Amino acid sequence: MAKKNQRTVILATLLTVSLCAGCYGTKTPPASANATENAKGVRKMIYDYTLTTGKGGKLNLADYKGKVILIVNTATGCGFTPQYAPIEKLYRDYHARGLEILDIPCNQFGGQAPGTDDEIREFCTVHFNTTFPQMKKSDVNGPNELPLYTWLKSQKGFQGFDEHKYKPLLEKMFAKADPDWAKKPDIKWNFTKFVVDREGNVVARFEPTADMAKVEECIKSLL
Repeated sequence: MAKKNQRTVILATLLTVSLCAGCYGTKTPPASANATENAKGVRKMIYDYTLTTGKGGKLNLADYKGKVILIVNTATGCGFTPQYAPIEKLYRDYHARGLEILDIPCNQFGGQAPGTDDEIREFCTVHFNTTFPQMKKSDVNGPNELPLYTWLKSQKGFQGFDEHKYKPLLEKMFAKADPDWAKKPDIKWNFTKFVVDREGNVVARFEPTADMAKVEECIKSLL
């Protein structure tokens, strides 16, 4: 019980630090090149984007055409970090059937992913035996956010937290920082997940409070 209380206090502290610093993006980021193109009527697809891997290589998402894709921003020191385990299980259970997972470490939420790309990869492999692709640590909100995330958030905005022990704390902290927080599509915290179907459509967004069984059910329905 003492450990649970300690984790709750730590999360509350990190939430406060993050929100005060505007880490989760209470301000609308400036228009990007992607937004300008969309305004001109050019329909961006997920396959138009590239990512940098944790080892510095380039990953063309066009190579994932016809696949179901789970995209998740992660952190190694978060209360939701144990979700690495069920995410890895999803990869092992469904990769052969067409599931791809893109792990994008992000240090914007309470500074909970402070390591280098190599250190983060080592942590994940040692503690969770991860085998799914890991990208370069990147921003998912704000002026330096990945263009892919600008597009993802335009496809599926925030629709609320699921019932979870951290839900009241999250909602209270966010509301204190910004009364309009719930109306904004920004990524709220680590382990937010987007699911993309075989045609490249963003069909679901799961907040970190979502039960992983719901994520698996969604993925299975698309395979």
